[in-house]
Amino acid sequence: MRWSHVARAQRAMFTTSMAASSNSNVRFRISSAVEATSRPPIPQAYAWAAAYRPTPGRPLLDMSQGVPGTPPPKLFLDTLAEFSADPKNCGYVENVGEMALREAAVKEMKIAYAGRDGEGEVDVKAEDVAITAGCNLAFFASVMTVAEKGDEIILPVPWYFNHEMTLSSLGIDTVTLQTSPEKHFQPSPEECERLITSKTKAVVLVTPNNPTGAIYPPSLIESFAKLALTHNLALIIDETYRDFLNPAHHPPHNLFSSKPSSTFPEDWSWRSSIIHLFSFSKSYCIPGHRVGLICASPSLIPELNKALDNIQICAPRPPQLALAACLAELRPFVKDTARSLEARHALFKSVLPSNWKIGAQGGYYAFVKHPFKGVDARVVCERLAKEMGVVCLPAGFFGPSGGIKDGDQWVRFSVANVDDDKVRLVCERLKECEDAFGWKASA
Repeated sequence: MRWSHVARAQRAMFTTSMAASSNSNVRFRISSAVEATSRPPIPQAYAWAAAYRPTPGRPLLDMSQGVPGTPPPKLFLDTLAEFSADPKNCGYVENVGEMALREAAVKEMKIAYAGRDGEGEVDVKAEDVAITAGCNLAFFASVMTVAEKGDEIILPVPWYFNHEMTLSSLGIDTVTLQTSPEKHFQPSPEECERLITSKTKAVVLVTPNNPTGAIYPPSLIESFAKLALTHNLALIIDETYRDFLNPAHHPPHNLFSSKPSSTFPEDWSWRSSIIHLFSFSKSYCIPGHRVGLICASPSLIPELNKALDNIQICAPRPPQLALAACLAELRPFVKDTARSLEARHALFKSVLPSNWKIGAQGGYYAFVKHPFKGVDARVVCERLAKEMGVVCLPAGFFGPSGGIKDGDQWVRFSVANVDDDKVRLVCERLKECEDAFGWKASA
């Protein structure tokens, strides 16, 4: 579905009417592409939550936004303080970032994608890496580099809303690739291929997925890589939640292997079609410091630099230096966080009321089918926030209106930003609402 063609006019009508009231004192013209871009949905959920009146015995429980629920490690904070206090670290650094962090990030990738500590098995070098001011900016810069107004990029639905917002603001048309609960929200390469046209420039994957939590197996990712190779497309893979895979899912894929699958041409290299994105925000609990990366062909990096020079100059320098100095020492912290998150997922699944069904689960998120037949998930989430003090997000926040299969039935819960006790309280309130809302719950 080429959703932007269909919905952009409707969105423009809505946003124009909003602009008429909120920007009535503005005498200049606002970009039509930005006006037609959807507003960030998180504030809507918090507006619902603001209507709830918490008490000491019944606090607000927030499972909406994907934010770390634990503070950064002290080692990082101490190291950051040291580098921040040094005046020489207040200057610019080259667009692609501190070489020390690029090299340190490559060492972490060699471990993550080899499944064990070892040189030579993972074909990634520092010159493949550019450091960015967060992963959203990495996506923005990547898309600016490979596509332009009127081109098409394929996004699986449900999508990460900032990805679609980026495409819309740049005038790039979003083509939706449907996923389904029956297939655990895994995208189909065959269905994707049917969507490819002469205007298609890239396919985007997020794994573990935001919002569904679905974990794409290596074989599926490899199939999309072959598809990109066949059609001369970029495959943009956002792996923000890579470090929260349990050992059964390691390595996340084999695309970076120095010995690629025999199903690829003998001279194939991941650099021909893969753009890998990563965020330090989640693994190291530092979302406010805005550090991400792009891993791509050195032939692409100079072109990416043009975009980076205009939208960031460089990523914040002290966090880069602090991360470079202590990434290796933070491996136990990352592993402990991943184990805690895996245990919390298991707890959520075990205490979730039986009428609420998990469709997919992984990374920070669980995608859950609510039990109220004929009631839109947006209405369910609004009442949960206002009346039960449980903040979560409806599937409609992650796709075009009416464009998600059974989208009115699904809700995203983030298990990362609550502790175990709050998970239990949330599930108690979900059970309570089945009676309190007066809607018929289906088993």
